[in-house]
Amino acid sequence: MNASDAHHNSADPRGTLVSRDVTQAKLDRRAAAGALIKPRDLYTIADRLEEQADRHGERPFIIYGGQRFSYAEVDARSNQVAHAAYAHGLRTGDVCALALENRPEFFFNWFGLVKLGVVVAFINTQVSGRPLVHALESTAARAVLVGDECLANFVATEGLPDLLLWRVPDAEKPFVGEGGAIADAGFAESVAAAPRARFERSQRAATTAETPTLLIFTSGTTGLPKAARYSHMRWMSSGDVMVVTIAATPDDVFYCCLPLYHGAAATSVTSTALKAGAAIVVRRKFSVREFWLDVQRNGITVCQYIGEICRYLINQPPSAAERDNSVRCMMGAGLTPEIWQRWVERFGPVQIFEGWGSTEANTALINLDDRLGSCGRVPYWEKTNFRLVRYDVESDAHPRDDRGFYILCQPGEVGEGIGFIVDHPDIGGGRFEGYTAAEATEKKILRDVFTKGDAYWSSGDLLRYDEDGYFYFVDRIGDTFRWKSENVSTQEVADALSDYPGAELINIYGVQVPEHEGRAGMAAILMQDGQAFDAEAFYALTEERLPRYAAPQFVRVAQTADLTASFKLRKVDLQRQGYDPTAFNDPLYVRDEGGRTYRPYSPEALASAGFPPFR
Repeated sequence: MNASDAHHNSADPRGTLVSRDVTQAKLDRRAAAGALIKPRDLYTIADRLEEQADRHGERPFIIYGGQRFSYAEVDARSNQVAHAAYAHGLRTGDVCALALENRPEFFFNWFGLVKLGVVVAFINTQVSGRPLVHALESTAARAVLVGDECLANFVATEGLPDLLLWRVPDAEKPFVGEGGAIADAGFAESVAAAPRARFERSQRAATTAETPTLLIFTSGTTGLPKAARYSHMRWMSSGDVMVVTIAATPDDVFYCCLPLYHGAAATSVTSTALKAGAAIVVRRKFSVREFWLDVQRNGITVCQYIGEICRYLINQPPSAAERDNSVRCMMGAGLTPEIWQRWVERFGPVQIFEGWGSTEANTALINLDDRLGSCGRVPYWEKTNFRLVRYDVESDAHPRDDRGFYILCQPGEVGEGIGFIVDHPDIGGGRFEGYTAAEATEKKILRDVFTKGDAYWSSGDLLRYDEDGYFYFVDRIGDTFRWKSENVSTQEVADALSDYPGAELINIYGVQVPEHEGRAGMAAILMQDGQAFDAEAFYALTEERLPRYAAPQFVRVAQTADLTASFKLRKVDLQRQGYDPTAFNDPLYVRDEGGRTYRPYSPEALASAGFPPFR
């Protein structure tokens, strides 16, 4: 151990510096837990659920409002779905899409399909139109289970592919509009009448752990979201790893307030709780007002977060429910050092496991040492498949050395995080399982990185690290930005708004906003000669075509188009100027949700939208 390893400085605002060997020992335990399941094992998520139902039968698994479903009950209801799906023609290897909000039926249907060996594609509950058609087509779904709460999206969408549409009733949000008959209600009746006995395992007996079980959409840098493959092995191993990481037990109570169609809630929270035999408190949608009340009512001990959630909670006035809370640890991503510090000071010494990775990642980082602001540590490079390589943002390329290979970053340098792709029949770690589209998969692979013939997964994320090996997230490469904890593809937004009447060009980009996580969407619109910008019409188009989080928060009506020599829209200067009205003379507008329009820029319009002055 060198001198820096033994350093202990209580005055360091980031916290005590832990020895590299101590951190590595924790990482080694995680790695050992993650290697228990082998690719060719005949072991699936359904097998794990049934094991835990046998072991923890009467313990609560899913808690939803006043409803409590034990492990045995979740297993039994999943069996009913499996029997019904089989009777309606689904077989092992088929793909069935699932469009439901966070509620117990999400788990019953998901696990029931898994018992049959069906691949489940999670559908964003906010999408309709072309994005919805794309989601169903790109997964090659043979059927879709759609909740009443999502049925309006399907009714409003033209050109749905030819597939079986099965309706899942929702007592809280029953569908009352026209067109509800497009979904067959008979499936729900079949589920209710189906036996609760275990579905015969022989139907999935040949399914190996490396077989894909989930398709989870993740936004790329351009175009529509891509469906990432998730194997049984990877899903269960994530639970194995996190149980060791946070020392989870059956007495823990997890909080699930993020959408289950995203990877975080469906993988990290659910897989960890299932492995531990713990309970999950499910909230349909995150609520600032109910967060601490949920914690208090249910004795929640483990929360998953995104930075934006923490910022919302910090900005609320103190409440009685937040005092002496039961939360012992939090796991997530996107927590800024400032909010992190304020969180601990206000809500207590909860351990925060800030991480870095993505749905499709073959490598990840995690902060095991409570190092303020860090998303993880690499104590020894030979122990990980993760690397950080130099990246030139201006040229959108990786610099190469005189031998033609990528260049590793030194401490303090910003570069792209990449992961060495392991291709071994008996090793699960380091695999890149890719997407349903082969072309999309290939685009995420870097080849001949350090030696001829090697291959690395490209994250598209910029990070840096310090002399002690701690990493810090910097930004996304390219055009994708995060807002309201969602990845927003500028190309997708631009495509959705491209036929706005009178527009010559629409340039979409993200701009930094003080006191907010991520970047807010901004549109620079060049109008055709003789055409004027209609703020209400533009707002109406965004409401019709885009989820709220993807709608531009600012609009700049540009006088000229800013194009590169290759006629690509230039964004660097626009991003730098942001919504600073002193940086340009173009008319500037601010989104007004209440007025359903875009208001001309003013300090009042900014404040009404919840934005601070540009600085």
